[in-house]
Amino acid sequence: MSALTEVPSEAAFAQHMSNAPAETLIVLYFYASWAAPCTQMRNILSALASQYPATTPPTVSFVSIDAEQLPDISEEYDVSAVPFVVCVKNGEILESISGSDAIKVRDAIERHVGGGAPVDGGHRAHIPPPLSAVARENGPATATQQPVSTPDGSVGPAANAVPVSAAPALTPEQSKEALFARLGELVKAAPVMLFMKGTPSSPQCGFSRQLVGILRERSIKYGFFNILADEDVRQGLKEFAEWPTFPQLWVAGELVGGLDIVSFPSP
Repeated sequence: MSALTEVPSEAAFAQHMSNAPAETLIVLYFYASWAAPCTQMRNILSALASQYPATTPPTVSFVSIDAEQLPDISEEYDVSAVPFVVCVKNGEILESISGSDAIKVRDAIERHVGGGAPVDGGHRAHIPPPLSAVARENGPATATQQPVSTPDGSVGPAANAVPVSAAPALTPEQSKEALFARLGELVKAAPVMLFMKGTPSSPQCGFSRQLVGILRERSIKYGFFNILADEDVRQGLKEFAEWPTFPQLWVAGELVGGLDIVSFPSP
């Protein structure tokens, strides 16, 4: 049977891709080790891989890639959220799937691999229900957004949130309480969190650009949230943090400050 194979380096990935026959479907799975939806997607892909016999040449090859550790590969395939699955054949991207929609991933693999769907005892393997994806870069704002790591160790807003049933409208007090609860989790999404205008690869203000540069110069891994993508976070964090401007740098869930504090730390 086939298996989900981890690639440890860019060189190993390049060798794997160059050695793959033109007719082989390559399923690339991008993940972040701490994101819960990625754990589910790994299990799903491992189960799907086991349904395909190991042939020579292989019909399909399943490859997992740590989006944080191998950022150049993530950028090459325009990974916008994790988990993120890309179907590639003969060097061509056939389809990209953001999120933990197991049925969509399975159907895409079966469609592109050719030869019909694999079977296990005459039945398709059980597929768990989907979880939400969490975005590495900009994504549409939703009420259930969660952050996740990007290739350079950054965190962005969530995408593809699981739909929820309509609920009664909240009072202003309840809305504020819910927002503050979300912000309380968001500032702890990574050990170092940067709330900025834009993304590390495309800052939308000079202060954000300078703070990103400081973190990179010191090789500090960090998560980020683009406050321009979510007005609730942008306005709510000012009150939550009692800090009226951006960027804001948080460490272990505690506010450090803005560019002036980070640039000129107290002795």
